[in-house]
Amino acid sequence: MSNTSLTLSDFLSAFFGSNLIEIIAAVSGFICIFLLIKGNIWNFAFGFVQVTLYVWVFYQAKLYSDAGLHVVYMALQIYGWWHWSKHLATSTTVSVKSMSHKKLAVYSLSALLSAALLGSLMHTYTNASFAYADAFTTCASLVAFILMTRRYIVNWFFWIVVDIVAIGIYFQKELYPTLILYGCFLIMAIIGLYSWHKQYKAAQSA
Repeated sequence: MSNTSLTLSDFLSAFFGSNLIEIIAAVSGFICIFLLIKGNIWNFAFGFVQVTLYVWVFYQAKLYSDAGLHVVYMALQIYGWWHWSKHLATSTTVSVKSMSHKKLAVYSLSALLSAALLGSLMHTYTNASFAYADAFTTCASLVAFILMTRRYIVNWFFWIVVDIVAIGIYFQKELYPTLILYGCFLIMAIIGLYSWHKQYKAAQSA
């Protein structure tokens, strides 16, 4: 099936014929981001299910950087739960904070340089698909996740860029449930950015 001539019928057939594991992972991811926008600590429980299942999904699609990233995510989900539990503003939600431009520049540069290095390694030594783009989403996602566990508002900027790049990759790989999930992620990341910024401003003026 050619992506350039993909019809609605082809898309629906591919979607509903997708592996059940991918669909469960996508649904878990959607719930995770919904709870994350709310600043609810239970996002990590659904996130753990999501990332565990996606290790298999991305490995099967030969997106090795993404597969490796999700192994790291499994540990980070546990760390995120532990860190958030120490900064709860209510019984289930946390307060958020801003970041200086200097620190933002350091994190951004780190994401780009590590992506270039990882992409080069994947391109040279493996049969990875979209080696550099996949490496970018991997490294930028890792930075975004770390910033999210530390409750920085700017994590949403990283997720927005990652989601845009990822949507293109998953369309080419015909991972349609995941493509739809990341389309939702993009919308939800924009909402999350607005919601966390609004929460921060409210806390500052209180």
